[in-house]
Amino acid sequence: MRLAGKKVACFVEAEFEDLELWYPVLRLREEGAEVHLVGPKAESYKGKYGVPAQADLSLEQLNPEAYDGFLVPGGWAPDKLRRYPEVLSAIRHADEAGKPIGQICHAGWVLISAKILNGKRVTSTPGIRDDMENAGAVWVDEPVVVDGHLVSSRRPPDLPAYAKAFCDVLAGK
Repeated sequence: MRLAGKKVACFVEAEFEDLELWYPVLRLREEGAEVHLVGPKAESYKGKYGVPAQADLSLEQLNPEAYDGFLVPGGWAPDKLRRYPEVLSAIRHADEAGKPIGQICHAGWVLISAKILNGKRVTSTPGIRDDMENAGAVWVDEPVVVDGHLVSSRRPPDLPAYAKAFCDVLAGK
């Protein structure tokens, strides 16, 4: 329970990648963290494969200062999430405060739109490599990349390494 007392906000929107949302959320909860799903509205969203996720809070209810870390799952949800000023503001807050930010697959789009990747070493799905590099990031093809408080990963097979790295960063290791 090394993450007891830690609070993490995980963004959710329609067509999130089911495993990329649930695997890290469950792993964090196993370690004792309190994880809240945050969506545009406090309602249920369906993943790409039909798995539902009930948002605990709406973006309007989110207080970024109350959280120790943030997760952005992949799928098609990041393309929607990056259009909400509240999401970008929360990610910028986390970046400025040095709070852990986890992003996997297409979630890099949110960090691009938040304009926090310049000079950062990251990975993502190869499909958005050009986007990441055009945002100033140094892109590498590795299962998980940790650059300070940013934890990035490529795809579902990398989830064990990604979830462990995010938990380690959140725990301060």
